Amino acid sequence: MAHPHLLKDIASQAGTSLATVDRVLNQRGGVRQHTVRRVEQALQELERQKSQVGLVGRKFLVDVVMQTPERFSKLVRGALEQAMPGLHPAIFRARYHLAEDLPVAQLVAMLDKIAQQGSHGVLLKAPDVPEVVQAVARLQRQGIPVVTLVTDVPGSARRAYVGMDNRAAGHTAAYLVAQWLGPATQAPAGVLISISSNHFRGEEEREIGFRQAIRDRYPHIAVHEVSEGLGLHEATVGLVRQRLRLCPEVQAVYSIGGANAAILEAFAQLQRPCRVFIAHDLDADNLPLLRAGRLQAVLHHDLQQDMRQACFQVMAAHGAAPAGLPLPTSSVQVVTPFNLPQHSL
Repeated sequence: MAHPHLLKDIASQAGTSLATVDRVLNQRGGVRQHTVRRVEQALQELERQKSQVGLVGRKFLVDVVMQTPERFSKLVRGALEQAMPGLHPAIFRARYHLAEDLPVAQLVAMLDKIAQQGSHGVLLKAPDVPEVVQAVARLQRQGIPVVTLVTDVPGSARRAYVGMDNRAAGHTAAYLVAQWLGPATQAPAGVLISISSNHFRGEEEREIGFRQAIRDRYPHIAVHEVSEGLGLHEATVGLVRQRLRLCPEVQAVYSIGGANAAILEAFAQLQRPCRVFIAHDLDADNLPLLRAGRLQAVLHHDLQQDMRQACFQVMAAHGAAPAGLPLPTSSVQVVTPFNLPQHSL
């Protein structure tokens, strides 16, 4: 297997031994298929990041650990790899540990393995549960800073949170839904909130902001909820269909947890109109839905800026950047079919 990379770099990227990498590269056998794939993936990641080779500066290896649908992990991965060259003279490499549906025990095992192997930092999207809080503390004791992405674990020893102001996003969604539904009439109006899981703090904050704004400003709109679809298609179709049967007044959706094609499919199966649909993230699922007018607006934020902020936090933790700088949350941008960012056209 031809490659231009040092064995130690491949082993570090893959999280395996030099001997294992040597066996895989020379096809000697005796290596589990999962490990072979990990080495192959490490080579691909090093190739994507080789544009930074030749930069003179300090090197940082970060681990990106995310429980999230693939459509969002691709956005984060792309944003991080676009941000890395701009961190000159520092050189960043990333190892990715990504899963759509990950039991907490396996997630914690991933974090503990990183603590044992060593890393300059962990960028983490994970549920806010005690087991994760404890795993973050173990990483911190090993001198590995943790930066939470998109959804926070505020009671943990994490160094910082990067992402949007989730309560402001919820307020914004409530305002948009109310404007499109119009003022109170004799016919009741309802909105469905869809979240992937009650264990993600960021989704909870968005829901709190949305409900607060509806309660304070638009009390004529009834709010209903579905959760635990994990942003996956089939599970979300079933949950939404069940809720719609119970709530005939629902005419709008605020989708916090994704799987928006599934939500629209549930409406179509019951032959129900969806007058207003507000979603999050300009991912591969949402862009065609937005262009087709099936989503009225997408709440977006600059993920590339988030990734830069996360990397600066890792650098600061190791004395390579100023510490204590204020870390602003990302601005909430309202994107319609007519103001798509240039990179998504």
